[in-house]
Amino acid sequence: MRERYGDDILTHLEFDPDLWMEVGSSGGPEKNRVYGLCNTMADNLWSTCSVSTVGSSQFKKFVALQQHTTQLTEKYDNLSAEYAQLKASHAQQRAEQRAESEQIKASQAQQKAEYEQQKAAYEQQKEAYEQLREMIMNMANSRTCAPNLFWLYNHQPPPGSPPPPAPPLY
Repeated sequence: MRERYGDDILTHLEFDPDLWMEVGSSGGPEKNRVYGLCNTMADNLWSTCSVSTVGSSQFKKFVALQQHTTQLTEKYDNLSAEYAQLKASHAQQRAEQRAESEQIKASQAQQKAEYEQQKAAYEQQKEAYEQLREMIMNMANSRTCAPNLFWLYNHQPPPGSPPPPAPPLY
């Protein structure tokens, strides 16, 4: 095969009947038994094939088909590699999106917890203010504390009590 078609095995025919007949009829104890061919098959091949017509036209078609197959195989390999890259890139993007989503959820949970703490602190302050206000009002109504000059501006004296003295004018 190498003597006829060269060293590149891609250009070799899978089956060259003329070459097989040539090798099979070269003599020796295994004459006409090339790769399992019997005498009947060898005779049929020899009578139906001609080196000049069948071999060269089939060889050209075979070489063209091999080249086309090689091109298609290369395209397939390139597309497979591109698909694998896209798949890996998509998986990485999904992982990044999941991580970002988890970070956002954690941040929202933390903000909610901080809001709840601030709300609880506000409610405590509001309750303490109301208790203090109630205590001051009770003291003022029960007359257990001395009148304050500034009290006049913030609070009306109870009904029937004498008006407080006017502040001194300096």
